[in-house]
Amino acid sequence: MPDLQLEFPAFPPRLMPAHSAPPRPRVPAATSAGAGADSEKAESSLITPQLSAEETAAAQQQANQSLSIAEKNMQSARGKRLNAAQIDLVSKIRGFLKDAREAAQVADWARARGLSKKAQVLSEELVASL
Repeated sequence: MPDLQLEFPAFPPRLMPAHSAPPRPRVPAATSAGAGADSEKAESSLITPQLSAEETAAAQQQANQSLSIAEKNMQSARGKRLNAAQIDLVSKIRGFLKDAREAAQVADWARARGLSKKAQVLSEELVASL
């Protein structure tokens, strides 16, 4: 039996860590409780879009419609034997439905609409694969 010797390539002297995301911006600490509340209010208004009454009503209707379609599609998959890809889709759909309902409970209709639409699209993909 011949002697096998494994040769490994030399590692670079210093490895640089890979950054998967850009560094978070540094935010100065609030000096008083009042300033903290003001900055939180300003930050939350930047994060969540402010919708007009008509836009809110439309987003609410669209969210509810997408939720209904996604739930109906999920019902059609009940009791059927699913493969691994379909099981993964069901898990993702459930997550989007849960998050959409949570957004609806706090009247974040723009977010609820987006999440419920994702659930609807994935549920339609699931039904097509059955």
